[in-house]
Order: sequence, then structure tokens, then C-alpha cells
Amino acid sequence: MGMSRRDVMGAATCVAMAGLACGPARAQEKLKIKIVNTQGNATVTVQELMRRRGYLQEFGVEPQITYVSDGSKLMGSLLSGENDICMFSGFSQVLTALERGAKLKIVAGALVKPEHAVYTKRPNIQTVQDLAGKTIGVGSVGALLHAMVIALLRKHGVDPASVRFVSIGSTADVFRAVVAGTVDAGVSEIDVYDQQARFGVHIIKEGDLWTELPDFTFQASYASERAIANNRAALVRTLAAYAKLYRFLMTPESRDAYVEAQAAALGKSDPAAAEWQWRFFRETAIYATDLVLSPERVKWMQDLNMLLEVQRRTLPYEQVTDVSVAREALALL
Repeated sequence: MGMSRRDVMGAATCVAMAGLACGPARAQEKLKIKIVNTQGNATVTVQELMRRRGYLQEFGVEPQITYVSDGSKLMGSLLSGENDICMFSGFSQVLTALERGAKLKIVAGALVKPEHAVYTKRPNIQTVQDLAGKTIGVGSVGALLHAMVIALLRKHGVDPASVRFVSIGSTADVFRAVVAGTVDAGVSEIDVYDQQARFGVHIIKEGDLWTELPDFTFQASYASERAIANNRAALVRTLAAYAKLYRFLMTPESRDAYVEAQAAALGKSDPAAAEWQWRFFRETAIYATDLVLSPERVKWMQDLNMLLEVQRRTLPYEQVTDVSVAREALALL
């Protein structure tokens, strides 16, 4: 009212310029995401590689990454709202938590095969059948390592009741017990696979679990229902960034990057061991480059849980997963 045409045009120009000025600032605003994982060597190496590649920032995400000591703390931090998503975690325990009513959803696969092997220093233990009557080091009874051994024994017709399980702790703890001879055999990860002679151990004939148990889903990504409802855009972009990282790991160009990331993450350099692990990841296609876990994989793990009597009933696939988040992430790639 009372403004000339020139005044109106001038005001419009100022508004347009203001919009242009704030446009880039808005574009630079990052969606915040809180990620929680357990602190294994492979996990911290992959996280360091992610930091160096900058994929999260590329997809407009500002991460806050923390580590906890065990799976119960992972789920507790998600359910409390302290964190939004766990990218790498043992899968079977999530299913049992969901059966008890935990407000979580599996949103993606991570490492979809075991990266474990059965080690021993006993010359008389060469096959799975030789484990009968022996002591086997695992973590908690009913948890990840124990479940792997049960599945392996049953596959080869060995009664699990014929062995004695010793609850020791992490895979590193189990490996130390095998080297010390306090247990006859045990399950540990592949980071020592190429150093068997150095430690005086060997892997039993059927001990490569990624080959023997290809349907055993090792790790998945899961989020709270609260985060899916309230921070969905950040979750989608986060999964897209990790899918891009998994795909990068499958390329020949990622070798040097992985070796350098491991040295930085662990504070020590062992290029030969790091390159062996990198080759292992590529040759086994262990990472879920397509993100989505199939209904068949989810059912296989639930069947194993029921066999172990840590789960009472099979839950519908739609009840335990939300694959829509991963599908939206893949659409960004």
C-alpha cells in the first residue's frame, strides 16, 4: 500500500537475493545421526575408511559414532533414544530381543556371512568329528560364537552334547585361550587366519565358517522404531553411504585405502595382514552391497535360535524388518 512500482520491484529483488544467500547454507546443513557399534578391529577399520572416503558427508549426514562393549548395551542405547542405529552387530540376539517386544527393526544387512574360523593347537583335532569329547571356547552360551559352533556340529552330525563349551569372552579372548592350550578349540575371527604358523595353531578341515555356514547371517544393521519414525531421512542417507562403502570395498582400487585405514584405526601397521583381510572380504562377498536381508536368511537364523531354545516362536518377516528404509537408500545410489 502506497509503494511505487519501483519500490515493489526493489523489494522483490531483495527477497530473491536473500533466498539465494540462504540457499547454499541450507544445502550445507547436515542431517544428524547417532551410530553405535561394538568395537572390533574390522568395525573400527571400516569406520576409519568411511571417514576417509567421506561418504556420510557426501549424502548430507553428520554422524556421531560411539562404541560399547556388548550387544545388550547396543540395544539399550537405541531403545533409550541415546542412539539411532547400530550398523554392525550380531544378528541372532536382535531376533530374541524382538520376540520380547523390543521396539526395534532390522533395516539392513551388514556382514551377511561369518568372518570366523575354528582354531586349535591340538594335532589330533583335524575335523569337526574330532571335536567330540573336547572343550570348545565360545562367548556366552546361546550367543553368537556358541550358535556358530552348534550349527557347525549339527551340519556334520556331531551331537553338541558331546562337547564341553567354555564361556570365555570375545573372539580375541577365545583365540588367546586356544594358543595357551586352556581349551582344545575355539572360534575366532580371520584377522589371525594368515598367522597360524606364528601362533602354533591350525584351522580344522571344515573350520572356514563362511564356507560351511553361508546362510548364517553374522551382522545386521538395526534401528529403533522411534528413529525410523522421527529421523527417517538421516537413516536412509546413512544406509546409502554404507552401501556405497561396501561397494567400494569390492573394487580393486580399495586395497591401499583399506590397508592405510587399518593402520590408522589400530595404531599399528601390518600391510600383509590387512591386505589378506581385504582380499578375504572381496572374495567372499561378505558385505551386504544390496543392503536388504532376505526372508530366507531371517528364517534360517530364527530356526537356529529356536534350536538353541533362546527363541520360542518364529516371528513374521514383516514384524522384525523394515526393508523400506534400505530400498529408499538404494534409490539414492
